[in-house]
Amino acid sequence: MARFGRVLTAMVSPFDDQGELDVDAAVTLAKWLVEQGNEGLVVAGTTGESATLSIDEKLTLFEAVAAAVTVPIIAGTTGSNTRQDIGLTVEAEKLGVAGILGVCPYYSRPSQSGIEAHFRAIADNTELPIMLYDIPVRTGRKIDGALITSLANTVPNIVALKDAAKDPGATARIVFDTPADFEVYSGDDSMTLPLLAVGAVGAVGVATHWCAPDHVEMFDAWGRGDAAAAREINARQLESYDFETGDAAPNPLPAKAMLRTLGHSVGEARLPMGPAPEGLEQTAVGVYERLVTSRG
Repeated sequence: MARFGRVLTAMVSPFDDQGELDVDAAVTLAKWLVEQGNEGLVVAGTTGESATLSIDEKLTLFEAVAAAVTVPIIAGTTGSNTRQDIGLTVEAEKLGVAGILGVCPYYSRPSQSGIEAHFRAIADNTELPIMLYDIPVRTGRKIDGALITSLANTVPNIVALKDAAKDPGATARIVFDTPADFEVYSGDDSMTLPLLAVGAVGAVGVATHWCAPDHVEMFDAWGRGDAAAAREINARQLESYDFETGDAAPNPLPAKAMLRTLGHSVGEARLPMGPAPEGLEQTAVGVYERLVTSRG
């Protein structure tokens, strides 16, 4: 069994009609996601609009969600301010979370040596396991594969990678060069099946907000060696992967629209993402109906 589970969702952060954090809705959503088959949750990650959340809001979310469910909670405690990230991580450690998500520092585009020092400083100040997060399309800087390998081999509590770099060949090298207990998770839904083929153990998804049962089924098929069934199950989710983000409606706008159509009070996204474009909820309804029909 993977350390944090196989199927995890990077959970949206619910807001009320005034744009304030809705903790009760977050708890309700977290419980529902677990009921749908999620084996872990990432809270206050990018999909959770971490850049718009205050430190107090993040801590409130960590505590409430960790207390509400029994699956591992990965806390999004990091960004581009190492001192602040250390402080938030130290506080999160007191709240029952199972680990932290260490995103590559964004916007400032630090050197690889700066990225290394950043992660080592955070790791030195916590006993929590750390999942590195490599998503160059969002951060503007890739964590070099050699650096990931070095950190995995020399920092005991850097134990996993959320890989959204869209390069399965490079991922295969990381899997080969890291310790046997270092785990790679797909961080891009469209790449989950290809990454399973090179050694990934799980996925931290967005479409898993509504596709968790399909992901569980796909992982089960892959685990029993039925690659054909895994491909078929993955294919039924392709429209959901396409829907979850785009230039007109970037993540998490589509996920929030989908959840609203499913009866969850998640609200709109905070600025600068802003409200969903017109027609997104109607599109979500069609995507979900076709997914359910394809399940047979």
